[in-house]
Amino acid sequence: MRVLLIEDDELIADGVMAALRESGAVVNRLALGRPGLQALKADRPDILILDLGLPDIDGFELLREAKRLAPDLQVLVLTARDSTEAKVQGLDLGADDYLTKPFARAELLARVRVLERRLGNAGAALIQIGPLSLDTRQMQASVDGQALTLSRREYMLLKALVENAGVIQTRDALETRIYGWGEEVASNAIEVHIHHLRRKLPADFIKTLRGIGYLVSRP
Repeated sequence: MRVLLIEDDELIADGVMAALRESGAVVNRLALGRPGLQALKADRPDILILDLGLPDIDGFELLREAKRLAPDLQVLVLTARDSTEAKVQGLDLGADDYLTKPFARAELLARVRVLERRLGNAGAALIQIGPLSLDTRQMQASVDGQALTLSRREYMLLKALVENAGVIQTRDALETRIYGWGEEVASNAIEVHIHHLRRKLPADFIKTLRGIGYLVSRP
């Protein structure tokens, strides 16, 4: 799951990013709204978390434009504007959820999980493909009931592959699913993660299509 956070408060942004990254999400953050719109055009996330009190553009205007660009984009408004009128306006403009500050970390994550489930199979709590079970809520994987020990990157890569079972994933596409903006990525990072995953999964579970990418077959 890829999340774009548009929030100008450094302390709040740091807390939100830490919570989401610990839950297995790739999070990119901007402090201004206009660059956020450009980012939506260039590299659309799965979920947008949007503060309304931005210094360069009214949050409602940004929300309206974001939903115009991507009508099915899942948007969680995260704001100090707690009046009924503000909530109604935000929801009428297309926000999928509205959470007021201050908020509990657990509630934020629960609301993000709800939005993720709306994305389809990518939000399924339990994904079963052959002998593999992937519990996206607990961030755990098992083969024939035996738990796998996975690094955070290995888990995120496996999740990206099984969520898109039957669809070839290029190396570039996988990099965007497990690395955020500005993170240093070794040229062979995906290949190394795939190699480590294959040592823990059944033979041929992850197939390589030379020069194209990787594939997990549909069950």
